[in-house]
Amino acid sequence: MSNERKILVVDDDSGIGEMLKVLLEFNGYKVFVTEKPEMVHKIIRKEKIDLVLLDLLISGINGSDVCVDLRNSDEKIMRQMPVLMMSALHKAREICNQAGANDFISKPFEIEDLMNKIEELLKDQETAK
Repeated sequence: MSNERKILVVDDDSGIGEMLKVLLEFNGYKVFVTEKPEMVHKIIRKEKIDLVLLDLLISGINGSDVCVDLRNSDEKIMRQMPVLMMSALHKAREICNQAGANDFISKPFEIEDLMNKIEELLKDQETAK
């Protein structure tokens, strides 16, 4: 995977955010991390993000609301942004699907599973261009 692919990690647990940053950078991605869901649109625009890795439970707001907000945006880039949601909650997959997420991964997850999902979503995005 090329270094130019950019991933935004949105998780209110800074430890998880940093762990994902190290893992994804090791695998060749440029990674941005935020604990603030209100920054998602700004970071996507500024950094030309290719994929959002979004936690379902974020302090102050539900991650599914962030996904719905992206899908309902007036901006095409936001509506078409690949979103991979993650959660340890039972029945979270259904919530994420209803919010418009492209895919879901259960916590804890295997690194290989996460990387496969990311690569698949980025490949799908490239094919759609």
